[in-house]
Amino acid sequence: MGHPARDIFSAALDLPQADRLELASRLIASVDGPDEPAWETAWEEEVERRDHAERGEPGGREPPAPWSQVRGRVLQLLPR
Repeated sequence: MGHPARDIFSAALDLPQADRLELASRLIASVDGPDEPAWETAWEEEVERRDHAERGEPGGREPPAPWSQVRGRVLQLLPR
């Protein structure tokens, strides 16, 4: 990650959670996902599960996975 991206990332970490979630969603949407119809749905479900878990509300079938696991699963779906 280059210097400008690190600066943006650091600034983003100071945002309220709702703003960070929206920013993350927009960044993900700006990158083409694999040609799989379930791609967007899977991301929306993951974000919603994490949001409910953060607020201690029911809504997810399981506790949210750590980011490293989610990231690994997503990277496996991307074309090489």
